[in-house]
Amino acid sequence: MSFPRLTTVLLLCLSLLAADYLLAQPLNTFRYRTVGPYRGGRVTAVAGIAAEPGTFYLGATGGGVWKTTDFGTTWQNVSDGYFATPSIGAIAVAQHDPNIVYVGTGSDGLRSNVIVGNGVYKSIDGGVSWTHIGLENVGQIGALIIHPDNHNIVYVAAIGNPFTPNPERGIYKTTNGGKTWEKVLYHSEAVGFSDVEMLPGNPDILFATAWKAQRLPWTIISGGTPDEGGIYKSVDAGASWEKVSTGLPHDLIGKIDVAVCPADSRIVYALVEAPDTEGGLYKSVDQGQTFQQVSSHDGIRTRPFYYTNIRVDPMNPDVIYALATGYFKSTDGGRSWGRLNPPHGDNHDMWINPNDPDLFIQANDGGANVTHNGGMSWSTQFNQPTAELYQVEVDDQYPYWLYAGQQDNYTTIAVPSLAPDARQVDGTGWIINTGGCETGPAVPKPGNHHIVYSNCKGRFGVFDKRTGTEQAYYVGAANMYGHNPADLRYRFQRVSPIHVSPHDPDVVYHCSQYVHRTTDDGQTWETISPDLTAFEADKQVISGSPITRDITGEEFYST
Repeated sequence: MSFPRLTTVLLLCLSLLAADYLLAQPLNTFRYRTVGPYRGGRVTAVAGIAAEPGTFYLGATGGGVWKTTDFGTTWQNVSDGYFATPSIGAIAVAQHDPNIVYVGTGSDGLRSNVIVGNGVYKSIDGGVSWTHIGLENVGQIGALIIHPDNHNIVYVAAIGNPFTPNPERGIYKTTNGGKTWEKVLYHSEAVGFSDVEMLPGNPDILFATAWKAQRLPWTIISGGTPDEGGIYKSVDAGASWEKVSTGLPHDLIGKIDVAVCPADSRIVYALVEAPDTEGGLYKSVDQGQTFQQVSSHDGIRTRPFYYTNIRVDPMNPDVIYALATGYFKSTDGGRSWGRLNPPHGDNHDMWINPNDPDLFIQANDGGANVTHNGGMSWSTQFNQPTAELYQVEVDDQYPYWLYAGQQDNYTTIAVPSLAPDARQVDGTGWIINTGGCETGPAVPKPGNHHIVYSNCKGRFGVFDKRTGTEQAYYVGAANMYGHNPADLRYRFQRVSPIHVSPHDPDVVYHCSQYVHRTTDDGQTWETISPDLTAFEADKQVISGSPITRDITGEEFYST
């Protein structure tokens, strides 16, 4: 045998041995690595540190807690390995000792795919490490506040389990840093509390907002009778409470958010979910004893179960921010409104630096962003790998790419398993849009990874990565928004499955309550199954009761 042939044989044997070794490795020897996307996901809680103006925290609904010390230029995860849930509802920092941070889990935006909370976590080293300090059964936590002079005194507003009544709903208080908790305000197993606020200058005066809320697969219940909601006030640090109702809606009442002003402790704002023009912004000038409606602007009260957030400038009580689908600002106490333009819509929370009201952090469905100039410019959201993904697929190129629909982020996406360019900067990542919209999935065609199939609210999309164009086809209704599912021939869920045949890549299946098949990339469809659901007619209803309707397809039942 010649030397070159011997070398070839030896190399082949070594390769086979190496391959056999790789196949024999136990699964736990493999390590996960982040490949993206670095486009941010939904954030519903933010906080900052007044004395450290570049330091902020964000809490994502599916990505845990992150911290920046450079005004949002970079973010680092601080909750991995400590938290038992990635869903964050509230964050509070002890301003007199910013090493003390409390986090309440379970987002207050009760979508149908919400993750249940796991109680409260505490850090005493600025987020380096965390300890779980209880309330693991309260469900979603809507708010958390710390006494300004004693970080061991903390109040928590527990909305409750979003899917079922539970007795752990209520307002909780600890006086020993979370070692023990006392329930200081309780209504019922069906009514929790979405907000708790402390009056600036007098931490014994508290406001809490009751909210009847429950998620069912086919609808959202948000609100009830006046007895099942409203604002409660305490003047003795939570020892006793009285309900304040003068000037507030007296019919149905839903989710409420309260804002208090450090510049004028007499003023209290309340953003209220209520029917028709009764909903909107209410203002008190006597520390919450009486209220008067100042605005019923439609924009500040859209989808109240998902939003309902009001904030006030720490130095000017006439400057107010309302966070909903849009992001609104008033400079005249709520009588008129302008609009701010952050990098993304669907707005949930903000924290304003009390020493500089032009410096604040704002949270939305695309992540969190910081502004130095009152919202004229913002930090990027493309540095936060906190995405919520609807189903992940891979293509058959090498190295392979991964595909998914990202919650409320305009299009489906693809990211590479390995950076296609050695110059890639860690923490930024590669991403391409692949058609569709804010729902999933995104499925590459076997044998032709340039073609990607997607679903968007009943629409079947065929995207060509080479041209960046998409063809759209419909099996049923052109758009499911606004439709009563009882009126639809085909009930496509907001996230509807797509499957390519492993035997023939030209055969694609798409599902409503039926299985549909196409062999020409969606141009024509054949229904190949009967109704595969246990059709329940009483659940084919327009979602949302008893106040606000919400017809986006998420609650289409029997699909």
